[in-house]
Amino acid sequence: MLRQSKSDRTLKENLLLASSTAVVSGITNVVGMVTFLAFTSNITGHVANLAKHIVEQNFAEIIVFLIWLFMFFAGAFLSSFIIRSWEDKSYYRAHSIPIIIEIVILLFVAIYGHHFYDETRTEREIVIAAILFSMGLQNSMVSIVSGGLIKSSHLTGLFTDLGGDISDWFHPKATKTEAVKNKIYIRLTVLGFYFLGGIIGGYFFNLYEFAIFYFIPVILLTILYYDVSDIALHKLMRLFS
Repeated sequence: MLRQSKSDRTLKENLLLASSTAVVSGITNVVGMVTFLAFTSNITGHVANLAKHIVEQNFAEIIVFLIWLFMFFAGAFLSSFIIRSWEDKSYYRAHSIPIIIEIVILLFVAIYGHHFYDETRTEREIVIAAILFSMGLQNSMVSIVSGGLIKSSHLTGLFTDLGGDISDWFHPKATKTEAVKNKIYIRLTVLGFYFLGGIIGGYFFNLYEFAIFYFIPVILLTILYYDVSDIALHKLMRLFS
């Protein structure tokens, strides 16, 4: 999923990356809504709330929402910077470092939330900021790896692109190309697995609360392991061929 550049990727690799990261985003966003009454995988609602608080001159809230927006931006910036710095050495390493950082952050959220969280306002704001930073990391990485085709942490742009792609597919003047069909498959995959992640997150949070965050790094580790296992398999096949 991570070894190929955006120009060399197969449909299978994009579908696997889209499904796994969309599940992570869906779980994270629903758990954020249930726990904090705040979106934690995208910033659309935070921009609207920021505008509202500016109008009402709630300066403390303005600072909080600006920090949240910056954290998502900082995650995206760091992810892109790391990938640009390492992609000439190893695509796998360049693409995996942001995921490793995301795993560390979400493990911190899991451990802190499960053992130390006292539901204070300051703790809530810090945990939301940490999750938004991790989602910025993930969304930027996935977008760069897929050449902008996959954005796993929000659905507004997805529905816009999906509407355009389906229009291209059914319009009598358009040519039904393989590329358009693959785009539709990928966007439907993101939508379906984001929704599935939301169901999983909501159901298991009611049972295990913050411990659900231990499950998210497992999914991300699977993404890292997929390419490692694939490389090992190819080496083993060459050894016995």
